[in-house]
Amino acid sequence: MNASEVNKKWVILQHEIAQSFDMDLPDLKVFLFLIGVQELGKGPQTFSKREKEELMHIANCRLFSAMGFYELKGLDEQGWPHWELIKPIPNYTLLEQELIIKSLIIDYFQELNVI
Repeated sequence: MNASEVNKKWVILQHEIAQSFDMDLPDLKVFLFLIGVQELGKGPQTFSKREKEELMHIANCRLFSAMGFYELKGLDEQGWPHWELIKPIPNYTLLEQELIIKSLIIDYFQELNVI
């Protein structure tokens, strides 16, 4: 997808999620949190600030696994997934990072048939 396509699909996805969760348009952090909760697989619950940060890390690992950067190693005793970096992520510019993450999020939600 080129930048224009990503941005168009991003807006559509934002509206879909905002409508589904009856919320304002979500930003990248909200999407990462939602993906982290989905990947944890324990349903909605209250999370501490540290757990929210860990959920966003899980989301990043899951998203970048699609590009071959991370591999799922397994679950810990509490059922939290743990990922291993298997090749270094290039030093993308901030704009490149944002575009890549948006594109990966779009792909993730397309796999779930949300968009």
